Amino acid sequence: MAAPPVCGVTLADKAHASVFANRDFRLLFGGSSISMLGDQFTLVALPWLVLKLTGDPAALGMVLAMMALPRAAFMLIGGALVDRMSPRRVLLGSRGINAALIAILALLVLTNSVHMWMVYGLALGIGLSTAFAYPAGSAILPQLMEPRQLQPANALFMGTRQLSTFVGPVLAGLVISAGSGHGRALTDARGMGLAFSIDAVSFLFSLASLLMIRIHSDYHPPAPRGGVLADVAAGIRAIWSDLPLRAFILYAAVVSVFVGGPIQVGLPVLADTRLDLGAASLGILMTANGGGILIGSLVSGIGTRLMRGRLGLMVLGIDCLAGLVLAGLTLVHATLTGALLLAGVGVLAGVAQIAIFSWVQQRVAQEMMGRTMSVLLFTFMGLGPVSAAAAGFLLKLIPLPALFAGAGLALSVIALTCLSSPQLRSIGATRPLAAT
Repeated sequence: MAAPPVCGVTLADKAHASVFANRDFRLLFGGSSISMLGDQFTLVALPWLVLKLTGDPAALGMVLAMMALPRAAFMLIGGALVDRMSPRRVLLGSRGINAALIAILALLVLTNSVHMWMVYGLALGIGLSTAFAYPAGSAILPQLMEPRQLQPANALFMGTRQLSTFVGPVLAGLVISAGSGHGRALTDARGMGLAFSIDAVSFLFSLASLLMIRIHSDYHPPAPRGGVLADVAAGIRAIWSDLPLRAFILYAAVVSVFVGGPIQVGLPVLADTRLDLGAASLGILMTANGGGILIGSLVSGIGTRLMRGRLGLMVLGIDCLAGLVLAGLTLVHATLTGALLLAGVGVLAGVAQIAIFSWVQQRVAQEMMGRTMSVLLFTFMGLGPVSAAAAGFLLKLIPLPALFAGAGLALSVIALTCLSSPQLRSIGATRPLAAT
């Protein structure tokens, strides 16, 4: 997506300069960037905490499901609520709750007072708060920026998010390893407690930035028409009437169920049982994947231009190849090998992710954005962790290599099968959804 140079300065450079001239964008970007990095510490520490408390992959799957169930149940309502009021206020409230829950978890771990029933309860609360945070976060930028600034602003946020997944997990793994025991029990939790504490503190920067900015709907909230559930229904009807968008969301839901869950559970178990560096191995694996996604996002524009609008074919082809790479995790016994494979998967995912996100943004009317994004996010963040619970129980019956082989080959088979769908193959056109 790189712009051609003009007198030694690219158009993207000029766009980025104008983006950072906006005070409110600088505040939002700065606070969110610190919070994104902090999130990586919890993403590594939480599965490690569960495995050290229980030694049971099924328990890890249950924790992920406890986060996913309220997120799945309320994300559509969260999207409708965002379309009815100020997304800044919704995001401020949800992130404040999330910060408090992570701080409580940090205190429990540091004082060696944590028990699994507490983890389940906190996971439930975190899932509920994020059901409102994700659609709210996706709806703020259009109210802060001029239309011509949206693309570079989104690119900055996406790039920073992937950079945080590149840097954060390995730092988290080192923090956890440095302060924790090396046994299979929870003998010394200082490292995990510190990781949770870092995440809790990072939320303060995001909250401070949200308190200082103002957006259009703070002063001119949309006039509500009907109830929240009616808005949810209207959003689903609009998506259902758009055949390519409907086809992609159904495809993403199937992929999330058959692939997302096994990977979420399988990687921590792989690091704990087969790799040589423990929590640091998990951090390295996640960092490699995040670095690959960052590289993929940078070259996504090249892939899109080469496909000349055949975005659906590109995504299905990428998923076919990514499935084979994931199946290769069955052979992994060294951290470096696993990191290389996950970096390759990340590059493929980054190319597809940026292309699809840009397509949806161009296709959907702004007044429907909160509801549309909540449905799209639901397919990944709601369904994936639910399937993780099933994957955790499945690991009681089958070995870890079989789980990776099944997930990877399932992705390839699903993508190959969907090549026969004209709706998925036609993805690439831009047509706004009509508002209701």
